[in-house]
Amino acid sequence: MRVLITGGAGFIGQHLARALVAAGHELTALDSLLPQVHADPAADRDRFPGEVVEGDVADPAAWRSLGHHDAVVHLAAETGTAQSMYEQERYRRVNIEGTRLAGGAARRWGAPLVSLSSRAVYGEGRYREPDGTTAFGARGDAVAQPEPSREDDDLMPISVYGETKAEAEAVLVEAAREVPVTILRPQNVVGHGQALHNPYTGVLAAFLARLREGKPLQVYGDGHETRDFVHVSDVAAVIAWALGRTEVGQPLVLNVGTGQRTTLVDIARHAIAASPTGGSFEHVEVKRAGDIEHACADLTRLRAVGAPEPQVSSADAIADFITRSWAEPGADSTAWDEALAELRQRGLTQ
Repeated sequence: MRVLITGGAGFIGQHLARALVAAGHELTALDSLLPQVHADPAADRDRFPGEVVEGDVADPAAWRSLGHHDAVVHLAAETGTAQSMYEQERYRRVNIEGTRLAGGAARRWGAPLVSLSSRAVYGEGRYREPDGTTAFGARGDAVAQPEPSREDDDLMPISVYGETKAEAEAVLVEAAREVPVTILRPQNVVGHGQALHNPYTGVLAAFLARLREGKPLQVYGDGHETRDFVHVSDVAAVIAWALGRTEVGQPLVLNVGTGQRTTLVDIARHAIAASPTGGSFEHVEVKRAGDIEHACADLTRLRAVGAPEPQVSSADAIADFITRSWAEPGADSTAWDEALAELRQRGLTQ
C-alpha cells in the first residue's frame, strides 16, 4: 500500500514510518520542514524511509503535486498551545484548511484517512460534581472531581489550538461519507525524537534542558495538575491499525492515551529519577493562557473497537524520553525562559 503521511518527517511521523515500512508499505511524506519543528531539516528528510515532498499542507498546489496514494495519515499541524493564542491566523490556516485539503485528497483517491486531533478539544474536560451530575469545561463546585474524557463529551477548548483541532474534526464529516475516516485524539505524546529545541510544545523538553544544566525543574503552580503521557510507539500502533478500517458513513473518533493520570510533580519526579545526574524541582507561580488543569483519556471505546491498547506506562514513557534524549542536541533552558517572557509581554500569563 502506498501511504501519504503529512508531517511525516516529524516526531510521530518518523516512528510511524518505520513501523509501516517494516510492514511492507511504500511511503511519501508531505512536510514543510519548518525550523521551529525541525532543528536539522536535511537530517530529518534523510531519516524518513521514503520520498519527502517539501510543501505546505494548507497550499492546494502542494496537494496537486502528489500522485495517487492508497491511504492518508494526516499528522501535520501547528501544535503550540500558548503560541496559538497570538499566532491565530497561522494556526487556523494550517490546522483547519490543511485538514480540509487532506480530506479532499482522500476522497479523490478513494483512500482511508487517519487524522490526528488532540486532547485539547476537551478543554478542561469532564468533572463529577458532588451531587453526581457531570459538568464539562469547568467544575461547578470546588470539590468536583476530574474524570477521564470520553469521545462523546462536549468539546470546550480554551486555546486557539484546541479550537482549530475541533473545527478540523468537523470538516472531515463530509469525507467520511465516502471513505473511512478515523480521528485520533492523543494525550501528551512523548518519546525519543521529539523536538528538543521547540519551546512552544512539551514540558519534558524543558525539563530535559534544565536537568542537563543542573538547574531545578520548574513546576508551574502547586503541581496538582494532571496529564496523561502516552508513548509515541503506542500512538503509532493505533494509527497503523486505523489504516485497515473499511467502514464509511461517519468518522470514528478515538482517544489515545494510557487512561492514567500523572501529576506535574510526579512527572518531574519521574524525569529526575531517569536523569543520570539526579536533580530537584521548584514551584513557579505562573499560568499560561490556554493551559488546562487536568487531562486524561477514557479508553473504553478504544478497547471496544479492538484497537491496540497502550503498552508503555506514563512513567516508563517519561523515563524512555529522558534516557534516550540525554545526549541529543537541543536548546538550552533559556529558550523556554524567553518563550515565557514573550507570553508575559503579550499579557498571556497570570
